[in-house]
Parts: sequence; C-alpha cells; structure tokens
Amino acid sequence: MGWVACWFIPAILQVVRKHLCLRHDLRGFDGGPSACSRKGCVSLSSCSEAVSMSKVLPAADTLPTVGKKLLKGRRYGLIAHGASITSRGKLILEFLEDAGIEPPQVIFTPEHGLFGEYAYMEPVPSDEKGWRGVPIISLYGSSFESLAPPQRTLSNLDCLVFDLQDIGARYYTYLATMAISMEACARAGVQFVVLDRPNPIGLSDIEGNIPKPYLRSFVSYLDVPNRHGLTAGEVARFFAYKRGLDLDLLVVECAGLVRPMQLPDTSLPFCPPSPNINDFECALLYPGLCLLEGTNLSEGRGTTTPFKVFGAPFIEDPFAFCARLNEFGLEGVAFKPLFFVPKYDKWAGKRCGGVQAVVLDRRKIKPLLVGLCIVWTAMHIYREGFQWRREPYEFEERWLACDLLFGDETIKTLIEMATSPFEVYEYMNAQSKSFVEESRDFFIYPDSV
Repeated sequence: MGWVACWFIPAILQVVRKHLCLRHDLRGFDGGPSACSRKGCVSLSSCSEAVSMSKVLPAADTLPTVGKKLLKGRRYGLIAHGASITSRGKLILEFLEDAGIEPPQVIFTPEHGLFGEYAYMEPVPSDEKGWRGVPIISLYGSSFESLAPPQRTLSNLDCLVFDLQDIGARYYTYLATMAISMEACARAGVQFVVLDRPNPIGLSDIEGNIPKPYLRSFVSYLDVPNRHGLTAGEVARFFAYKRGLDLDLLVVECAGLVRPMQLPDTSLPFCPPSPNINDFECALLYPGLCLLEGTNLSEGRGTTTPFKVFGAPFIEDPFAFCARLNEFGLEGVAFKPLFFVPKYDKWAGKRCGGVQAVVLDRRKIKPLLVGLCIVWTAMHIYREGFQWRREPYEFEERWLACDLLFGDETIKTLIEMATSPFEVYEYMNAQSKSFVEESRDFFIYPDSV
C-alpha cells in the first residue's frame, strides 16, 4: 500500500471512537400483523396446531399444512442438509414423506454435504442415486461455477425450496449458497421459497463492516456485516432488493420468534449444521474465531472444541498469552490457558500452546471483538511466528484469506498499526451504520411478542 497506507491508516485511527457497539434500532417497526402480511411472507402462526407444540417453530413444521398447498402438483427442488429438521428433530426429507408430500425432483447439497460428512473446502460429489432414488446435486465442487444450481436442472422445476441452518455470520457459507441460488432462479424464472429458521446467535446485535464489492467471494458474497443479526428469510429479502433481482421470492416464516431470542431461548434442539460447529457456543464464537482461518493460528480444527480453542506451536507460554487477552476485560468471556494437539488441519500432530475462550454471558459477549483481540495480540506478541494465511482460500487466489474474511484489504494493515484492537473494531462497526437503517425494512420478526 506504500505511502497511501502511511497516511490513510493513521487518519482512520484518529477518528474512530472507543468501544462503539451497534444494535438494531427497532423503534417504529410494527411486529404485529404487518410482519406476517408483508408481500412474500407466509406466517406459521396461522397454524394453531403447530404453535402449541413448541415456543418457537421453524418453517419446516408447516409442511403438513402450508407446504402441502405450496408443493402439491409442482415440480420442486430442495436445498437441504442434516440440520434441516423440524422442532421434533425429524429430518425434512422424512417429514415430507410423513406429510404425504411427493419427494423433490432433485436435492441440492451445500458445502459439507447432505449429512455434514465432508470437511471445509473439501469438494462434495454429486450422487445420481441420491436419497431413495432422488438425485443429489452438489453445490460445492472444485470451482466457483459449481456453487450455482445448473440452469438445465432448474429449467425442469417450478420452484426451489431452501432449508439450511445458518449461524449468523457472513462467512458461514450457507447464505452465500442461498444468494447464488436465488440469482440462478431469477435467471431461470423459477420461484424461490425460503423455509426460515432462527438465527441461533440472535437478531438484536450486529458487528462488523460491509465487504467491498471487488472483494466479493464465497465468504463475502453478501452485503451484510460479519455478524448480521438476520434470519435466512430476512437476508433473502434484503439480498433480492440490493441486487435488484426479478425473482418470485416467498419466505415461510418461523412461529413465535422475536429478535432478542438466541437458540437457548427457543426450546429448539441444536443440530450441528457443519462438522466443526458442534454446539451453540461454537456458533456464538464463530463470527470472531473464524477470522483465525486467515492466519497461521489454529482455530481448533482437529480437536473436540473447534472455534473455542486456538493457538500454535510458537506460543510457548500460553499463560502469558492468556493473561494479555484477559487484560482487555472483554464482557461475557474469559480466557483459559492450555496446550492441545490437532489431529488434522493446521499444525496437525504438533503440540500447540493456546487458549480456550470460555463464554460467561452469551448476551454480553461480542464475538467479533473477541476474534480481533486474539489476532491483534498474537500479531504483536509473536511477530516472528504469526503470519497471514497465504494458501488459496474458497476458490480465490488473488487475495489473501484475511482480506476475503474481512471484506476489506486495509483491515490487516489497521491491525498491524493500531495501538489496540478496539480501534479496528470501531472502524469496522462504523462502516455498517447504513446497514442498520437499511435492513430494518426487511425485518420479519418483532422485537417483542
């Protein structure tokens, strides 16, 4: 970046304010009937039998009622995975059969495959025999082009149904799969139906910046912050608007969901949506700990606690590293020193000094800030060992993985030059102020009952 960075980065650091935290301002949003009557939304609350079953219900629970009317006599495809379950833990493919609905013409699977059997960035094969004779087409192959449903397949469908469990982070790739599929359906003139699910880490808090258009990739495909505070259905509506899609979009909403709810508030079971998100706390920490994928620090892959532990062999004294992190006094989290040996991925078979992030208060923790504090501290303490990841990342070779994850190539320089990670956090949050205002028009769920 040369002389531009020398002038521009310090200028940024002078104008950011300390400890800025953005929250959705829900004033003026009527979460009553209008939230259900908005064009392109179907309310689950009309299904009285279903509502009595659970506090919150995913849209998949509508299949015996709304789903039957929507899919009867239609040729449809289904984007699903192992976490596409009902409130009672029934896999959607089995639930369709139980509801007396004809099976889909084709099943599309995202990264990690139908049952989460493939590692991250591992190509997922298609399967002509598929699920009980229904062919399975992979939406995660060996190239960026493989991420979209083939037009020749869409030409034989009336609608495409999406039911994947997101975890509320821009770089968690399932909503990028949704967005790319929406674009493909718009080109093919095929209706796109979202069976909505709760965002497990809640809808009240956002953190982060909006990616720069020229850094668009599979982990920065959406114009949303790192922690976006939306459901899949809300993201679909926002994305269709931002991209000006000529698309017949229908969102079947959840029942009983309000914005402050996190998964533990819903009474719904946690079903791991991917191999390394094995519980709620993994999902909660992911918007911050995923940034470590852009470095040579292990993010805990190859251990039983991915996205909770992190470290590297060059961290010889994890107690000192841990003490520095605890000095930040971050709300809702504490750091505990440890050693671990990853069985695969970064530093496989090598003893790593590291730290475990212990969630103390799920409502107060700011996971993106946690991740920035980890990266900033590791970079400034271990200057000889810390490195940005250089290998190709998610089909992209032109940019570093950290640039794609940040969505802004200047942030790594900010981290290098900032006197504290809070300065970087303030810079990132300040960029998403417009998103707070703009996204409100696409909310489906109210702030309270």
